[in-house]
Amino acid sequence: METVAAAQLDHAPSGTQWTIRSGGQQAVIVEVGGGVRAFSTDGRDVVAGYAEHEHAVGCAGQVLAPWPNRIRDGQYAFEGEHMQLPLTEPERHNAIHGLVNWARWAAVDVAEDRVTVEHDLVPQPGYRWPLRLRTTWSVSEAGLRADHEVTNTGATAAPFGLATHPYVLVPGVPVDELTLRVPAQSRVLVDMRLLPIGGAKVAGTEYDFLEGRRLGATVLDTAFGDVDTNADGGSQVEVTAPDGRGVTVWADAAFSWWQVYSSDTLPADRLRKALAIEPMTCPPDAFRSGRDLVILEPGTTWRGSWGIRAI
Repeated sequence: METVAAAQLDHAPSGTQWTIRSGGQQAVIVEVGGGVRAFSTDGRDVVAGYAEHEHAVGCAGQVLAPWPNRIRDGQYAFEGEHMQLPLTEPERHNAIHGLVNWARWAAVDVAEDRVTVEHDLVPQPGYRWPLRLRTTWSVSEAGLRADHEVTNTGATAAPFGLATHPYVLVPGVPVDELTLRVPAQSRVLVDMRLLPIGGAKVAGTEYDFLEGRRLGATVLDTAFGDVDTNADGGSQVEVTAPDGRGVTVWADAAFSWWQVYSSDTLPADRLRKALAIEPMTCPPDAFRSGRDLVILEPGTTWRGSWGIRAI
């Protein structure tokens, strides 16, 4: 029985809304994209979401699978077969952010403090493998948590990657004033289409956030790798305002990359108002490079978890 508040809003581009609560934590999970539209702690916004009447601006809060980021020309080869994906970023001639971020997800388990949503990805041109994707969103005194499961329901091995796209903020503080810490030793170098052309160490450069520093005017749409991990294999990215308020985004060992985007190409009312801090399983264009690409064998399930908490 659904005990959590769920609302079917005919006018909402994001479909049904499930509001989950625990103590001072509250989040809104949506049907379209299966992601998070809003998250607050004690009335303080922690993510820059979007209104009920809006689409997910800049992919805010979406789940990105079966690949994150971009694939050059939407083309790749797997086990000797050439694939062509739809060019969902036509201005750069790329396939971007997977196939499920605008799909409808169904709630399969709902409680006051959590909701589990599921989507069956059907085989289609460019990606011929069926996947069952399931995400449990929950809130607690530890903040917002997402537990992902992806199962290959087909008969052959499938290439796979996943990321999520939350924008975090400290209300009233522009990103220029935030101190950003990213525990990564390297970054991906990209061309004008934001596609990988190499890598570079971050030490001593404007991309060095290992110890945490003020973002200032630095523009980021950057994948960070060679991540320094915790004892459990996970890692976390932190932003802190001058007054000490901040946000931590953590991820377990399933996510070995971080993408940070400073919102420089969003509409004027969102320009550099929040940072997208995206845990990723693999870097951009992994379907072509194979770097950290997950190969899901038939019947096997990949799992990964991440979350957000206010500090």
